Amino acid sequence: MNTANFLTYKVNMYTFLLSKIEVGSHLYVNLTENLHFHGETVFVSFLVVTAVSLFLLAGTNDLQKIPGDLQNLVEVVFELVKSIAFTQLGPSYYAQFLPFTATIFLFVLGSNWAGALIPWKLLELSEGELSAPTNDVNTTAMLALLTSFAYFFAGFKIKGIGYFARYIKPAVFFLPINIVEDFAKPLSLNFRLFGNVVADELTVAVICSLVPFIVPVPIMMLGLFASSIQALIFSTLAANYIAEVIE
Repeated sequence: MNTANFLTYKVNMYTFLLSKIEVGSHLYVNLTENLHFHGETVFVSFLVVTAVSLFLLAGTNDLQKIPGDLQNLVEVVFELVKSIAFTQLGPSYYAQFLPFTATIFLFVLGSNWAGALIPWKLLELSEGELSAPTNDVNTTAMLALLTSFAYFFAGFKIKGIGYFARYIKPAVFFLPINIVEDFAKPLSLNFRLFGNVVADELTVAVICSLVPFIVPVPIMMLGLFASSIQALIFSTLAANYIAEVIE
């Protein structure tokens, strides 16, 4: 075997071995032979979406001029999300992208809080482990990709084919840099959110396993605060990326 064939063989072998590496343990639900999803992530995501939906329905079901506590809370959340969209997108465009910004914020917030409030890792399954949906890199990657699709859609919707002019601004030689930037944005969103959620869940799980009663409460409160900040950052950056392509 010559050197070139030997190197090719080694590269193929290492590629095969790397493809078998798995991060974390998951309860796989197989749809077809080659199509499966993480059952525990889908289950907790369903719980989060259900809880957020019930919260919004209960808070807006019977609107009053003098709002009660729940309606007040929903209005505070709405004003927060509206201010994010308005600040980033301006008065002309914020209403068009407010539903997307609000959905991203509420899902990330609900998912993060599910991980911060509930020590999922203490619940043992035969396969996989329950955790916040944003503790699964596939979930954060999809949220980042949805953000990318949103700002590409916004660019084409507002500017049409003229959207591509942004890649050669302020000069033509910025083309490769601007292309790399579009790939870097979802990667940054993905790993920032994923890393922070994983670190927070591990901290809560370790503290709860060592001291299972009152002591973990301050850590959980800190986790709630950090989770809220992560949701705020993610939705703000999502709106900001859309604003960049339509400005």
